Formats: sequence, structure tokens, C-alpha cells
Amino acid sequence: MEFIENTTIRSLANPGVISRQLLSPHNSRSKRVTITEVHLEPGASQPRHTHETSEQIWYALEGAGTLLLAGGEERPFAAGDVVRFEDGNVHGLRNVGPGAFTYLSVTAPPIDFGYAYRDKG
Repeated sequence: MEFIENTTIRSLANPGVISRQLLSPHNSRSKRVTITEVHLEPGASQPRHTHETSEQIWYALEGAGTLLLAGGEERPFAAGDVVRFEDGNVHGLRNVGPGAFTYLSVTAPPIDFGYAYRDKG
């Protein structure tokens, strides 16, 4: 068993975005997944990007957003929706709602997301 104490959960941040690394290479020995809770302020976004060797599943917990996909495609993404990105799929997100947007991300195999964030708390 592995118990993750709240004090070991690292937060990464960019303007308008906080990514809480609930289970990551920094606080877990898991070789299978990273679990992240991501919060976006109104109007904030995560730019389009890919993960070449990991798939990602997002579960929208709160708010309304727009998925930013390959070829400039966009798609609504709101609380209760689930989306899965295969290895190499282009994906990003913009919060288009009046309040916070929160989603849970599961990434397999694990990724250290520190490279993508300016502030590493």
C-alpha cells in the first residue's frame, strides 16, 4: 500500500492554471499512472500539445470549457464529460465559463509535468 499525504502533493502553476500532482513521480513509486487535478480560472487556457508516449483521460468535475484539438478543431467539454487522448493526440483546453473549470487527469505511463509549468511549488 502507498498512502499519499496532502503535504506531499506538489502544485505546478502557469498564469490562471494550477495543476495539483495528486499522484506523480514526486510522491509515488507508481510506474503506471500520474493523477492530476487541474484548475483553470475563467479565460485561462492550456495550449495545444501532445504526449508522444502516454495516453491521457480527462474527467471534467466543474465548469465549462473548450477542448483545443488538432487542425484548429474545438469541442465543448463540461462537468460530467470524459475524454481520452491516445498517445500523440493533440489536445489543450480553454475555460470559457464564468467560473472555475476543474478536471481530473489520469496519464499512463506517468509523466513528470514540471517541464510544462513556470511555477513549481
